[in-house]
Amino acid sequence: MLRYIEGNEVKLTPNDGIFIDAEFYYTKEKFTALEPHRLFPKSGGNKYVTLLDADGNQVAIIRDTASLLPESRKTVEDALEEYYMIPRITRFIKMVDTFKIWMWTAETDHGILTFEVKNHISTVKPLYDGRVLITDTSDNRYEIPDYRKMDPRSVKMIETML
Repeated sequence: MLRYIEGNEVKLTPNDGIFIDAEFYYTKEKFTALEPHRLFPKSGGNKYVTLLDADGNQVAIIRDTASLLPESRKTVEDALEEYYMIPRITRFIKMVDTFKIWMWTAETDHGILTFEVKNHISTVKPLYDGRVLITDTSDNRYEIPDYRKMDPRSVKMIETML
């Protein structure tokens, strides 16, 4: 039975990284290691968040995290932030082409990362405001907030990919 969560009928606590535990006050049901996902990741913000069990079954939907008790709200929003974390690239260190797969090393707000990019034409998406979205071969996502504000060397490197 799918539950819709509105308000204080549930206590949500951190489990491990992106997982949370849920205890429903009225029914006394407990669920562990639930994985929150946004039903509308780009436009929904913290509204309509689904909680999935280990088998990928939907246990509940939170209509809006703002309706939760403060501790539960923080638990869900922290887990979502971890799950949807997108490193922001601040500069490029190197880009090497090896057999049509590019190995990129970049400095990000989460440290220096190295990742592979295949077919940059479809995986490097420039947006109208200078932002660039990048998807690597492992389906990880990266963002450049405004490539025009990067150092000249990095701008030159990424412009060859746009």
